[in-house]
Amino acid sequence: MKEQIAHIVNSLEPITLSEMDGVSLMKRTDTKFVIHEKDLIEVLSHIKDEYKVLQINENRLLEYSSLYFDTPTKKFYHDHHNRKVNRTKVRMRKYVESGVCFLEIKQKDGKGKTTKTRTSIADFEIELSNNSINFIKETTKQNFDLQPIIWNNFNRITLVNKTAKERLTIDLNLSFKQKDSSKDFSNLVIIELKQERFTRTSPVAKQLKSKQINPYSLSKYCIGMISIYQDLKYNRFKKKLIKINKITA
Repeated sequence: MKEQIAHIVNSLEPITLSEMDGVSLMKRTDTKFVIHEKDLIEVLSHIKDEYKVLQINENRLLEYSSLYFDTPTKKFYHDHHNRKVNRTKVRMRKYVESGVCFLEIKQKDGKGKTTKTRTSIADFEIELSNNSINFIKETTKQNFDLQPIIWNNFNRITLVNKTAKERLTIDLNLSFKQKDSSKDFSNLVIIELKQERFTRTSPVAKQLKSKQINPYSLSKYCIGMISIYQDLKYNRFKKKLIKINKITA
């Protein structure tokens, strides 16, 4: 399957990081879809003429490594679980091929909008530097007691619509780790459509709808947390785990 996916992706017209500035979409609407890796082949085959693919140093299947932070009481996780409308995520993300690393803060409001704010850092910080602490405080207007909570690795294909202001990320090979605990989600693919406002005229949205695949809200962070931390309350996410297990079976 991975060879077929790579073959299709390698046939796409490339786009560079600098060319993507026009579709950075730091304020946007994110719409997720969850499918099995085998279904990705047909989806890509139908939409390949509508998109360009991000290429960095000849690579199109890019490696991402993330370190998430939370409070000792896991406030960010519980805010999501308890359906709090305004919520925050804090992570460090390294784009392995380019060697670039950012401290990123994602904030969601009650209207479904996601705002991502980030600052460049040299590398992962297990102990937050003063600069990072100040950046988090200035962005969130709050003073959180944060600690590294979970590692996440995955591969990503990033597609850019040729005619509309739209990006599409396709995440594969998800894995999570913290100390001696780890969890892999083989065969799971998370497609995320990033637009100024969600519209079903998107080529990928239309293709997925034709296959009766509907938008599905899913947080990689939360799924990773309940896979690693066995004592967490996860009633709200139980159906999501069942769906993931059914898709990847």
